Amino acid sequence: QVQLVETGGGLVQPGGSLRLSCVASGHTASRHVMGWFRQAPGKEREFVAAITWNGDNTNYSDSVKGRFIISRDMAKNTVNLQMRNLHMNSLKPEDTAVYYCAAQKPFVQQISTNDDDYDYWGQGTQVTVSS
Repeated sequence: QVQLVETGGGLVQPGGSLRLSCVASGHTASRHVMGWFRQAPGKEREFVAAITWNGDNTNYSDSVKGRFIISRDMAKNTVNLQMRNLHMNSLKPEDTAVYYCAAQKPFVQQISTNDDDYDYWGQGTQVTVSS
C-alpha cells in the first residue's frame, strides 16, 4: 500500500517552466514504478512520463519528450518515503491539464503507459499554461 500526494501545480506563461512533485509514503514506497498522467477538459487521461523505482529507466510520451524530465528526489529517499519530480520546460497551452501522480503495483519493474496498470493515484494538481 502506498499513498501519493502531488504538489507544484499553478499558472505559467507559454514557454515557462514548472516542477511537480509527488511524495509516496508507505511500507512499499521504494518499490513502485511511478508515473505522471494528465487529463485535459473533455479529453481522456493520457500518459506523460514514468520512472522505475531505482531510477535506471524512464519513459516519456512523444508530446513531452525533450521538454519534461522525470526524476527521483534523493532528499526523500528512504524505504517508506520517496519523492518523484516532473520538471516541465517549454510549456505550451496544450499542456494545460490536471496532472496525476500514479504508482504501479509494488515490485513490478517494467514501465507501463496504460493507466489500467497503475493501482495508486494522487488527488491531482492543476497546471494551466496561458498568457
